[in-house]
Amino acid sequence: MSKIAQITSYPITIVFYLLFGLMLLIFDVAQRISLFAFGYQAHKKVVDIFNGTTVLLLRLMGTKFTFKDNSNLPKDLPILLVSNHQSMWDIPPIIWSLRRFHPKFVSKKELGKGIPTISFNLKHGGSVLIDRKDREQATAQLEHFAKYLMKTHRSGVIFAEGTRSRDNTMRPFRPAGLTTLIENMPGAYIVPISITNSWKLQRYGTFPIPLGVHFKLIAHPAIKIEDQPIPELIQKVETTVRNGIS
Repeated sequence: MSKIAQITSYPITIVFYLLFGLMLLIFDVAQRISLFAFGYQAHKKVVDIFNGTTVLLLRLMGTKFTFKDNSNLPKDLPILLVSNHQSMWDIPPIIWSLRRFHPKFVSKKELGKGIPTISFNLKHGGSVLIDRKDREQATAQLEHFAKYLMKTHRSGVIFAEGTRSRDNTMRPFRPAGLTTLIENMPGAYIVPISITNSWKLQRYGTFPIPLGVHFKLIAHPAIKIEDQPIPELIQKVETTVRNGIS
């Protein structure tokens, strides 16, 4: 980013965060009303609109989004969306672009409180909160999550590196959580997802947000979970995700 663009990004980022903060407050109330008064579908619509609006705000920062969906999946199937992870801004484009699959997230328990809109959705929208320091709790929660996905035919998103990468160099997958999900989702499908350049949105931390980032997201062809060794399946998914980062 040029010096002029970097300087310009400061006031624009301030406006972005003012609008985003206001959205967090408004949609937190809207979620509660929609869920408790009208149920799941109304709540999902509110969540979709929030994330679509977040993508729009990022576009106003000059962010360009390129989304390629090669998954070729019909609706109403249990799915695991397995992705690399580069920044907190990975999540809105996934939810918005793949909203027909009802994405739910494997998230750390710390995000389940204190963040308007985000925490409420994680706790009440079908996602799972795990304690990464308590393996027994995490495994039990993931097993329950897998059964929920199988029953509802929705999709679960797991960032299999376990933490964010700082650039386009993907970290090796941590297979434990993904293995638990696969073991409990026979006959479901895995869709590998490759995210490119999201890390640039947090190149300077949370402030400022750089202008003109090209965010790329690819949903690769689906892989059916069948009778094959799980380590080989995970390796195949990991290689597909890694090769899709450009």
